[in-house]
Parts: sequence; C-alpha cells; structure tokens
Amino acid sequence: MTLWEGRLGRSTAEEVMDFTVSLEFDRLLAMDDLFGTRAHVKGLAHAGVIEKEEASVLGAALDRVEEELASGSFDFAPGDEDIHTAIERRVTEIAGDTGAKLHTGRSRNDQIATDLRLYARRELARVATRLLDLEEIILRRAGEAGDAYLPGYTHMQRAQPVLLAHHLLAHGWAFSRDVDRLLHSVDRLNVSPLGAGALAGSSLPLDPDFAAGEMGFSSRFENSLDAVSDRDFVCEALFDLALLGIHLSRLGEELVIWSSEEFGFVVLDDAYATGSSMLPQKKNPDVAELARAKAGRLLGHLAGFMTTMKGLPLAYNRDLQEDKEPLFDAIGQVGLALAAMGGLLGSSSFVTERMQQAADGPAAAAVDLAEWLVMRGMPFRQAHSVVGSLVRSSVERGVPLAELVQAHPALGAEALGLLEPGSAVLRRTTAGGTGPVAVAAQAARFRHRIDVDRERVQHALESWTP
Repeated sequence: MTLWEGRLGRSTAEEVMDFTVSLEFDRLLAMDDLFGTRAHVKGLAHAGVIEKEEASVLGAALDRVEEELASGSFDFAPGDEDIHTAIERRVTEIAGDTGAKLHTGRSRNDQIATDLRLYARRELARVATRLLDLEEIILRRAGEAGDAYLPGYTHMQRAQPVLLAHHLLAHGWAFSRDVDRLLHSVDRLNVSPLGAGALAGSSLPLDPDFAAGEMGFSSRFENSLDAVSDRDFVCEALFDLALLGIHLSRLGEELVIWSSEEFGFVVLDDAYATGSSMLPQKKNPDVAELARAKAGRLLGHLAGFMTTMKGLPLAYNRDLQEDKEPLFDAIGQVGLALAAMGGLLGSSSFVTERMQQAADGPAAAAVDLAEWLVMRGMPFRQAHSVVGSLVRSSVERGVPLAELVQAHPALGAEALGLLEPGSAVLRRTTAGGTGPVAVAAQAARFRHRIDVDRERVQHALESWTP
C-alpha cells in the first residue's frame, strides 16, 4: 500500500518502486525521523488538532518503534518506500485509528527536510569534533618537534628552512578553518521546515515556532516554498567536507613523499602502513594515499549534487531524493579518514637529522644574504641580483658558496655566519613566521583556537536532544 493510493487507480509498477525506493539508505534517518515526529505530535496536541490522550498513544507507539529499531526487531514491509513510510505504517499498526492521525498537517516534503537538517546539524558537529582531535595531534607533534627544522618548498624546490613545528601548524590552521566552516554551516541550517507542509503551509492551526522550539532549532522557516525545496545546506556541507578532504589529501601527499627513501623525513608506524603481496621489502603509506583519493570522491559528490540542483523549479521535486546518499557517504568517509590520518600522524617518527641535513644547504640562506645587504643600504633588487649571481657561479664553477661570499666586497667574512646551519630559521623574527619566538606564540594561539572551537562544537551538539 502506498501513501497516495486514493488518487491512482492502479498499483505502482514494480519497476517504479525499484527505481524510486530510498529505504536502503534513508533508514539512517530513523532516529531523526522519530525525533521530528515526536515534536510534530506535540505540536498537533498544542494546536488542539488531536487530544492529549491521542498524543500519549502516539508517543507510546513511537517509543515502541524506537525500541524495535534499536534492537533490530523492526520488520520492514515490502511497501515501505522509505523510513518515513515504514515508521508511520508501524505506528498505525500499534495505535490503530489514532496512528492514522500521525501525518495530520504534515507532508513528507517538510518531514524529509526536517529529518535531514536534524541529521546534518548533529553529524557536521561530530565531524568538527573529530577534526579538533586531529588538531590536538598536530599541536602535540609540533610541541614534540622542538627546534627541528626542514626545507620549506615552493614549486617542490627547496626554498627556505622552516621549523617542523611551523610546518605542522600550517596544516593545523587549515583544519581550523574547516571547523569554522562546518560550524557556520550548522548555524545556517539550524532552521526548522516543519509546518511548511507540501509547499504552502496548512489550514490547520499549527504553530511552526512551537515545533521548532521542541526540536531545538534556532528558528522556523520564513517561506514554505523555500522551506521544502531548500538544499543549500546540503551543498554547503558537501563543499565543507570536500575542502576538508582536500586538506587531508595535502597532508597525505606530504606524508607519502616524506616517507619515501628519497626523502626519508618520516618513518611510518607499522600499524598504520601496509606491505606488498609480492615485494617483501615494501612498507606502503596506504592510509595517506587513500586520503588523497577520497578527496576526489568528495569533490564528485559536491559536483554531482549541485548539478542536480541547478535547474529545479520551486518547490519540491523528486530529484531532491538525491541529496542523501552523497551527504551520508561524505560524512562517513571523512569520519574514517580523520580517524586513520590522526593515527598515522600521531604514531609516525620524524627523522629530524635527515630533515635538517636537507635544509642546511648554503643556498637556503640566499635570501638572508640579500636582506643582509638591504640592511646595509643596497636596494633589494640589486641585492637579489648580487646573491643570485653568486649562487649561479657556485653551481657552474663547483666553488663553495661560502668562498664566493667571503671574497665578495659587499659581503665578506662578516656575512659568513648567515650560512651556518640553522641560522636562517633563527633569523625569521616576524609574527606568523618560522622563527622560534613567533612559532611559540603561534602554538599558544592555536591552543586557544582549539579550546574556543571545542566550546562552539559542544554548544552545537547540545542543541540536539535525542
């Protein structure tokens, strides 16, 4: 039996049911549907549409359905097109005619929109929590790194030495922006669509503000057409998760490179590496590689769903059924990636001697030589040319750069100290730079940022009451 059998004279074709059924994936919304339905029942009683005794009967039936779903004893029927239909059918079986009043004043259009907002509000906040756990690992590893340094790269060419702590915290700040985006998306989606009906509201004396308050939403919809057709929040969530995936991919890419024998900057813990089915000597960074790959999957979800949305007229269209699978998968995959990458980064061993050896080439201090000349009155462009010529001469003639620096009349022995190992890092004094004082201050600010974001996430989670 379908919910629309009164209008159509023939049963829905089996092929249509196979094509349109969503129960396989939207049963993930079961608890959210029960939560929203309880608020709807209370709203019906609040408006006097049903008696308080009927509301109690419906509430008890919903409690029983929840117990059956939690225990795995809930029996899904062939006609259960989606989780909403399944729950309503079972409530009606339990509560009889009173159960048939469950859907009064409500459409699946506003029901589904409500369920998905409840789900996204909670799960995006949980993703933010897991992301903050990764930030804690980054902060810990940065503290453990001490004064170790490595080459900083541009164009994948050695550029300037940077503290390892500074490099790790660069990833941390990117992830902190992801937390901020997720929480802002939660704020924007925290609007209740319940009461919008199919598209135009209801002639019943419903109170959407009451229902919104029951579910902990910060407000209710302003326009019923917009309420049932709005999936901006899904697009935003998919973007947030895709960009988070890109940041995980970048971290993964560096760990893949750093763990290669050619770099040798990091040794992966055996628990977070794999071997080869053929080559006995191999130790592969599969976790980091999959972090790179998942970014493509997440970007595909974003591009696919936004393409689905691009030409839809108001209000609800069945196309919107395609909102769930990409969102569910994106949240699931990001959660797995965060846990695995946190374990990988937290357990890896940095080979700081190898890092520092790679960073100690004299050419790494070239800009320091140029700035040393600037501080003595030489225009920067001229200083840049002088030092660049010395580096070229060193490479082409095979003469140590230190000899050329000492022999140059504008530099001389006084400038040789700039070429000492580690000197270039210590000379970086600007705020936000890689110098030890600046990095210590940065780490303190990052600690504060994590603490503030923990409070923001907790507030977001507390607004959802199961």
